[in-house]
Amino acid sequence: MHVKTLSLIDFRSYASVDLQLSAGPVAFIGSNGQGKTNLVEAIDYLAGLDSHRVSSDTPLVKAGCAHAIVRAKLQREDREALVELEITPGKSNRARLNGNALPRVRDVIGIVRTVLFSPEDLALVKGDPSDRRRFLDHLIVLKSPRLAGVKADYERVLKQRNALLKTAGRRSNVEISTLDIWDSNLAKTGGQLIAARLELLDQLGPHVTEAYRDVAAEAADDRRQVTLTYKPSVEGIELLRDPAEISAALQTAILGRRREELERGVSLVGPHRDELGLAIGELPAKGYASHGESWSLALALRLASFSLLRQDGDDPVLILDDVFAELDSARRIRLAKRVATAEQVLVTAAVEADVPDELRGQTFYVAAGEVTPGD
Repeated sequence: MHVKTLSLIDFRSYASVDLQLSAGPVAFIGSNGQGKTNLVEAIDYLAGLDSHRVSSDTPLVKAGCAHAIVRAKLQREDREALVELEITPGKSNRARLNGNALPRVRDVIGIVRTVLFSPEDLALVKGDPSDRRRFLDHLIVLKSPRLAGVKADYERVLKQRNALLKTAGRRSNVEISTLDIWDSNLAKTGGQLIAARLELLDQLGPHVTEAYRDVAAEAADDRRQVTLTYKPSVEGIELLRDPAEISAALQTAILGRRREELERGVSLVGPHRDELGLAIGELPAKGYASHGESWSLALALRLASFSLLRQDGDDPVLILDDVFAELDSARRIRLAKRVATAEQVLVTAAVEADVPDELRGQTFYVAAGEVTPGD
């Protein structure tokens, strides 16, 4: 799959832009702050309905405008599809496919698939557990779009249950009885989400190991082995795979911690409290990995994601956002050779010389919000 056209209206710094993109490598060259990342961010937003840079939609809309539009024509084998999103902060976004309105905006997920690597990905190694949970859940939804509904349901239940916990500890038994219902819903949706995460890690682990050994080829043997470990809020759940069994274990744990939850007014059990453990050699990556090792591991996680999605028979669009300047020459060359066979690779760089020869193809120059095709 590749993106053939990209049109933006009032998205970030762009009042209007229309681009014709080719398959293979596509580079956007421009100094920092000129708008090149905004272009690839728009494509990535179509895939997962979230941004790698901000947590809300408001910054995506050009200042002073009511909404933004992102439109892309996709080529998948011999078929084309036109996807359009209308982003309206504070209101429900809207999506269209081939001109037809979709019932829910999340129905657009899965039509475009992307894997994006950016400097912000250092948070996958050095950041909070929420960064690693977000990585897992984003990949889960890209691989199985139906699970976007499960994730949304869990987040809704968690929000409602937390609101109830804040008041139920000091009020009537009616709220406590209602809490039983939310306990059951949290356990059910949480069990489905954890089961999906565990299945994903089973599939992803070998790809991460292989990718890390490639990008960190110069490292000592004992620093070329990486391990991914699921660390749940309920001990032993990581050994299960059946969603019903996981839900039952969550239900038991929730009941066991009810008094503590009522006292603290917050849900203490569930996938929102789980962690993805990353280790290089025998030590945790967070706190022990060097800057170079952290970069290599973050890159390996994204390359592994690409390899896993690619197994479905359709290449995702690979986006490398301002990453080559952060890599030494050896890692830069290995990365370029590894991804050169992707159907489409979108690269952003401040300096054209940072783009490896293997990824030199169609080029656009970005300056002051204007995008100019190269010769």
